[in-house]
Amino acid sequence: ADIVTQTDRAVESLIRKRLASIYPDFGFLGEESYEDRLEITDHPTFIVDPIDGTSNFVHGFPEVCISIGLVIERRPVVGVVYNPFRDELWKAVRGQGAFTRQSGGGLQKLPNVSRASDGLKSACIGIEWGSDREGPNFELNLKVFTTLARTQRTGGAFVNSLRCTGSAAIAICRVAAGQQDAFWECGCWAWDVAAAWCILSEAGGIMVDGHPGNWTPRIDNRRYLAVRPATTGQKEFVEEFWSVIGDSRSTYGLEP
Repeated sequence: ADIVTQTDRAVESLIRKRLASIYPDFGFLGEESYEDRLEITDHPTFIVDPIDGTSNFVHGFPEVCISIGLVIERRPVVGVVYNPFRDELWKAVRGQGAFTRQSGGGLQKLPNVSRASDGLKSACIGIEWGSDREGPNFELNLKVFTTLARTQRTGGAFVNSLRCTGSAAIAICRVAAGQQDAFWECGCWAWDVAAAWCILSEAGGIMVDGHPGNWTPRIDNRRYLAVRPATTGQKEFVEEFWSVIGDSRSTYGLEP
């Protein structure tokens, strides 16, 4: 089940008040104050996850961040992701590149590594189990995870490794940096991905639908496949990953 702490609510309240004092006309969408049927429009809107990785936070595992994205016309234009426990910062503004700062050092332009993609066989892929532990969404996760992990002799892709670290925002930032080849999850919310999506795009990575076929998903798509910056091979990587999903589908989001 999802865990919500008093700290989540307090951090979101602080961020909302500070942003409203500077940008009073901008919209605000936060995880803790979200209401069903609240739609993201073309209006400038801050999309905030006050603590991405709440379970990690509760357990004292330091893969935790604050994620603040600005979306205009439903496109991420500013992204800031900060892990206060490790003093890791990722940030981007559309058209101005993406940058990281580690442990108080200087800003470094992303990606750290950009090389050709050679497909799933050598890939390090970020995944998350989510909160559904039965039904079609759980079954899709089991299918995708086991197919990625299996040897090619037994019908799998035999990827190099799978990483499940509990924060979608940080995982996508690591994809933007070239530290992971991809991140896939069905069930995320806009506040999990908005800021990191901007960072990924400015670093040269791409975000596509977590279901096959849609190269331009909406910010609130709820199904995401992030692919790292690469000199060549991004399209081929996406199509190979989509082939693992095949005709299976989650119940999240709307079909394009």
